[in-house]
Amino acid sequence: MPNTDSAPVQTTDVAIVGAGPTGLMLALCLAKQGVRSVVVDAKSGPTRESRAIVLQARTMEILDQLGLVDAVLTEATVTDTFRPGFEKHSYARVDLRRLGRGLTPYPHLYVLEQSATERILGDALAATGQHVLWQHPFESLERAETGTHLAVRAPDGGLRTIAARYCVGADGSASPVRKSMGIPFEGSTNAHEFFVVDAIGVAGLALDSVNVRLGRHDFLLSFPMGSVDHERLIGTIRPEQGVALTEQRVREQLERTFGVSYSESRWYSTYRVHHRVAQNFRSGPVFLAGDAAHVHSPVGAQGMNTGLQDAHNLAAALTDVIRGAASDDRLDRYEAERRPVARRLISTTDSLFGFATSERRMPTLARQAFVRFLAPFIAIVVPRSRRASRLFGYLSQTRIHYRMPDEPHGRRDEVVGRRLAWNGDNFDSLRSLKWQVHSYGEVPEASPAEIAATLDLPLHRHPILRNDLFQPGMLYLVRPDGFVAATAPPQSVHTLYESVPRKISSSR
Repeated sequence: MPNTDSAPVQTTDVAIVGAGPTGLMLALCLAKQGVRSVVVDAKSGPTRESRAIVLQARTMEILDQLGLVDAVLTEATVTDTFRPGFEKHSYARVDLRRLGRGLTPYPHLYVLEQSATERILGDALAATGQHVLWQHPFESLERAETGTHLAVRAPDGGLRTIAARYCVGADGSASPVRKSMGIPFEGSTNAHEFFVVDAIGVAGLALDSVNVRLGRHDFLLSFPMGSVDHERLIGTIRPEQGVALTEQRVREQLERTFGVSYSESRWYSTYRVHHRVAQNFRSGPVFLAGDAAHVHSPVGAQGMNTGLQDAHNLAAALTDVIRGAASDDRLDRYEAERRPVARRLISTTDSLFGFATSERRMPTLARQAFVRFLAPFIAIVVPRSRRASRLFGYLSQTRIHYRMPDEPHGRRDEVVGRRLAWNGDNFDSLRSLKWQVHSYGEVPEASPAEIAATLDLPLHRHPILRNDLFQPGMLYLVRPDGFVAATAPPQSVHTLYESVPRKISSSR
């Protein structure tokens, strides 16, 4: 470990290692709530490659909360259709918009290059007066009496020490922060090799849709990238012993198996798929988020979204503690809430990936039968069924459930521990990033002024417009991250205090 005794020391509330989407989201959420942070990254500047490209509905809601959704919508490609197929044929058209209608203001898939997402987040962070320290690679991390001491190497070769109450590793799957804490990264590496191509002049696909083509051995996933024939192509090609997965080989196999061709590429890369989750997301004053905490296959386009939501959740908890509104125990909720999400996601994507790539006879026949015969039926029936909203909730990450400390075990509550259900205009007040109380319909047993005075929190009243989950007369305690912490009738309003770390308003 290097000697940092003579290194200049910078003090802050939170040190963030990694300026990808997760680190930038965390720093921005903290800055919006008045919490200081310092972001360091070993790279020379922001990501230039497209990398992750899909923003799900829940992420769009968070970006709206931060005042960034219009900037995203200006640049994103919005798609409403999903087309499954087998090899050279498509067999169905699924309308994604029908699945999410009435559940969120953003019932689509939003395709935007990671480089653009990072730029939007970075520009918003800079507008708060905060800038990333680029070319500052990680050297060491020590626990200190007041929190942590993070040592980084400055561009001139000297050491720089950042003394922070808390440190967050948002530094990718190889995370030096995680390794420095000795936290195991449990899981496996898949034998298949993925390719990714940003392709121009694409032919052989429905270019206005997300396409999934299964094959006897391989699979292909595509996303529209704006212009008419610009697509992101992701997939696997059956490995051959000693043969490199070159772009030329990928081109030949795509045309032979799927009937897909393209004229040129902006970016080509290959990688192995890992399915891993950190044993702990917290080690004292040190936290892990994003790929540092969990990695999985790109099936389902969930990875970057999960990291962004890690950051959103953690920022709310850190803010409560740093501002004195809660004890340090509040931070244990981060791991308790986000690690189960990562574990379920890894289990689901691992199963889907196994189904899509298995070379055994029965799974191969099942893939072909599913796409040819079941997918057209599902495309017609599911959007009309009562299960459509549940399916959309899982895909869009709007149905995530956190088990609250006092919530009984058994069936999960449909309101408590979930993101506040959209009711038309009730998301507007969430832009304050403050604890608040909502009521829907009439509140017969106490006036709004009396309730607000009793709780010393803002009360927002709404008519019941879209969602049958809300009960007239009930009060809903909503956290700064938009999740419902508790409910109570007006005559029991004092019980809501049991779900608030302390009297939040007294510290605001």
